[in-house]
Amino acid sequence: MSNIKLFESKQVRSEWNEKEQQWYFSIIDVIEILTESQRPRKYWADLKKKLLQEGFEQLSEKIGQLKMEASDGKKYLTDVANVKTLLRIIQSIPSPKAEPFKRWLAQIGYERLEEIENPELATQRTRELYKAKGYPDDWIEKRMRSIAIREELTEEWKNRGVKEQLEYAILTAEISKATFGLTPSEYKKIKGLKSQNLRDHMTDLELIFSMLGEASTTAIVKTKNPKGFVQNKVVAKQGGTIAGDARKALELKTGEKVVSEDNYLPESQKNKKLKDG
Repeated sequence: MSNIKLFESKQVRSEWNEKEQQWYFSIIDVIEILTESQRPRKYWADLKKKLLQEGFEQLSEKIGQLKMEASDGKKYLTDVANVKTLLRIIQSIPSPKAEPFKRWLAQIGYERLEEIENPELATQRTRELYKAKGYPDDWIEKRMRSIAIREELTEEWKNRGVKEQLEYAILTAEISKATFGLTPSEYKKIKGLKSQNLRDHMTDLELIFSMLGEASTTAIVKTKNPKGFVQNKVVAKQGGTIAGDARKALELKTGEKVVSEDNYLPESQKNKKLKDG
């Protein structure tokens, strides 16, 4: 389970470790927020040396590495730490945001424990987060439904021997290509996105056809019972094709394309996109 957490509108990449029942956070993201450094990686490299000199000898043992999505949309290994180790690192950073950040970490941990006991809370908090970002209510309901449809599909894949992450990504790309004629990475370029979640920037129609592609795939998986990655790849294309045919039929009737450059980026980022373009 992976998430992007927000602290004062800044993104912190994180991943929940089900076995250890704890969060791991990207150290670079935390460094960038607390120091506002333009070179957080250099800051972290220097701080790591300083901590070792001060006797924090077990630092390397307590810091792990996980593949997390970077600003270019690709996944790279990055240093991560659990809450306990992260707090030790934060203590060495002179920043007025240190105490609020510690409280934020405590709140994140508490909320996760609540969500384990009551999964509906996770859905409620996701809905509240979208609302706080300014998304309209009708869009939020579609997005929440798309999340549920996606979870049902990945559960079916998991039960049929599909390996998480890489194989999920390939199967998702197959559905997307058949539905929209684009892979997710190609789709992101059209919308001017980098590390952002593509579906968080889809229009109503784009979300609807995305849901149709995945719901159709789920229905075929349940009836045909494909085993493993290769068989499920065939089914993913079939499910996406159903949505793709429906999209083309609508475009033929309206004379308008479903795939749109529209996104929900803040105006500052939209202006930067126009400038860079």
